[in-house]
Amino acid sequence: MTQQQTATLSNPIEMEVFTNRLLAVADEIGTSMIRASFSSNIKERKDCSVALFSGDGRLIAQASHIPLHLGSLSGSVRAVLDAYPTETIQDGDVFICNDPYAAGGTHTPDISVVTPVFADGKLRYFTANVGHHSDVGGTVPGSIHGAATSIFEEGLRLPVMKLFREGDLDEDLLRMIALNSRSADERWLDIKVQAAANERGVRLMRELAQTQGADRVDALIEDLFSYTSQRLRNRIAEMKDGTASFSASIESDGIGEAEVPIQANVTVKGERLIVDFEGTGPQARGALNVVASALNASVYYVVKTLLDPYLLPNSGMFDGIEISAPKGSLLNPNPPAATGARSITCNRVVRALIGAFSQLLPEDRAQAAGQDIVPVMVFSGTLRGRNEGYVYVESMGGGAGARASGNGMDGIHVHVTNSSNLPIEPLEIEYDLVVDEYALVDDSAGGGRYRGGMGIARQISAPNGGVRFTARSDGHRSGAPGANGGTAGREAHLIKNAGSNHPEELSPMVANLVLEAGESIRLETPGGGGYGDPSKRDVPALGRDLRDGRISQRRAEAIYGADKVEEALQSL
Repeated sequence: MTQQQTATLSNPIEMEVFTNRLLAVADEIGTSMIRASFSSNIKERKDCSVALFSGDGRLIAQASHIPLHLGSLSGSVRAVLDAYPTETIQDGDVFICNDPYAAGGTHTPDISVVTPVFADGKLRYFTANVGHHSDVGGTVPGSIHGAATSIFEEGLRLPVMKLFREGDLDEDLLRMIALNSRSADERWLDIKVQAAANERGVRLMRELAQTQGADRVDALIEDLFSYTSQRLRNRIAEMKDGTASFSASIESDGIGEAEVPIQANVTVKGERLIVDFEGTGPQARGALNVVASALNASVYYVVKTLLDPYLLPNSGMFDGIEISAPKGSLLNPNPPAATGARSITCNRVVRALIGAFSQLLPEDRAQAAGQDIVPVMVFSGTLRGRNEGYVYVESMGGGAGARASGNGMDGIHVHVTNSSNLPIEPLEIEYDLVVDEYALVDDSAGGGRYRGGMGIARQISAPNGGVRFTARSDGHRSGAPGANGGTAGREAHLIKNAGSNHPEELSPMVANLVLEAGESIRLETPGGGGYGDPSKRDVPALGRDLRDGRISQRRAEAIYGADKVEEALQSL
C-alpha cells in the first residue's frame, strides 16, 4: 500500500465526503436516465439501475435503485473486459449487451449499456446502466413467460457489442434491436437515452479526476475498497462460527405443479462467509432459473441488509464472501435454460438465506417472510388514439414480513426488487386500459406480536378488448410463513373477471390470454407473515388496525381472541 493510501485510511471525514461524491455521480446518471426515457417502465416505474466501476471491472458505487440489477451491471462490465481487452477500448466507445450466458446478464429484457471513462489518456473507470425494456421480442409480449423452455423463447440475445465506435453510433445495430421489439420506437429511444445518461457520468468522473488528480482518485477508490472489505470482515467475525441451513421453495418450475426446493447453507469461519446452495432442486423446465450474476446479487443484498445496512456498496464487500451452487441446479442452470422469471426465484433465495442467517444472528435481527416474490402483469394491445402497439409491464409490491422490532410494511416491493408502480393517470392516458381498483387486500397480513404488511390488489379491464395478458407469479398455494409464533400472511390470487357472475381463478403462469371487451384481470399479492406470539400484540396497536381497516373484527378474533379484540375496540 502506498504512503498516499495509508494517509487516506486515517481520514474518515475525507472518505465520507469522497464516497458521497461518487454516489452523487451515480445518482445523477440515474436521474438523467429516468427523466429522459420514453417508456413508462423506466420514466415512471424506474425499473433501471446505475453504477460506477474501476477500469479493471470492480464496482465503485451503485445508485439506490434495484439490488438485483447489481448482477446485470457487474456481469456486463466483466463481459466487456472479457470481450475487449483494455488496450483495444477507445475513448468514445459504448458497449451494449443483455445475454445471461454470454454477457453476464440476468434476463433478456434487462439491457446494459457500458461506457469507458478515460482520464489523463488512460482507461480508469466505466459508467454503466441497465434498463428493463418492456419487450425484446420472443414468444409472448413482454418476452417472459413461466413456461418458456429455452432462452431462445425470450427474445433477442445480445452479446457484448459496440453501440458506439469512438463516438459514432452504429445505427444498423440499433435498428436491428428495435425491429425485434413489439414497441420498436421505445427501444430505439430508450437505448439512446441510456448511452446519453452514461455520457453525463463520464463528464462528472473526468471533472473529479481533473480537480483531485486522476492518480489520487484511484488511490482513494482503492482505500474505499480496503475499508469496505475490512468492515464487512469485522461484521462476519462478530458472528458465531458454524453452519446453518434453511429451505424455501418455488411452487412451480413454470410448467408443472411440483415445488422446487431452494436450500441455503451459510457457514461462518472467522472473517469469511461461505454460502452454498447444495440441496437445491434441479434446474427448472420453465423460466425460473437463476444464473450466477443474479444469485450473487441476491446473496450480497442479504449480507448487507442483515450484517451492515450502511455498508458501502462496492467490490470490497465481495472479498469475504464465497458463493457456490450445484451445476445443473435451479441456481446454476445449463444453457440454454430460460431465465426470464428469475426475480421470483431470487426473492425465494433471499427467504432461504434470511432463514439460515437468523440462526447465526441475535434474535433482534429476525424477521418473518414477506411476499418474497415479484408478481408481474403484462398487457399488450394498441395505444389509445394511435395505431401503434404497446407492451405494459407492472411488477407488483405486497406485504413485507414483520420483524422482531416492528410491523411489516404494507404494499411494498421486498428484497431484490424496488421499482415503482405505474400511476393510474398515465396508464389510462397511454394505454387502452382502465384501472378498476387499486387497493390494499383486506385481511391479508399475518398476525403476531407484530403484524405483517398487507398485499396489493390491482384490477385492470380492457374496455375495447383486443388485449393479450401474461403473468408470472408465485405464492398462490400458501402464504408467507410467520416467525416465532406469528401467523402466515394470505396467499396470492389471480382472477379473471373478478366481481362478475363468472369469475375465473387463473394459473399464476398464464400466458397470451386474450381479453375481450369489458373483461378484466385482478391480481391480489401476498401479505407478509407476522412475528411473535399474537397474545403479546399491543392492545392499542390492534385497535388502530381495526379502526383503519387493516384487519376485520372477524379475522382479529380468530387470531387474537374475542376478549382482546373487545379490549382493543374499547381503547379507541
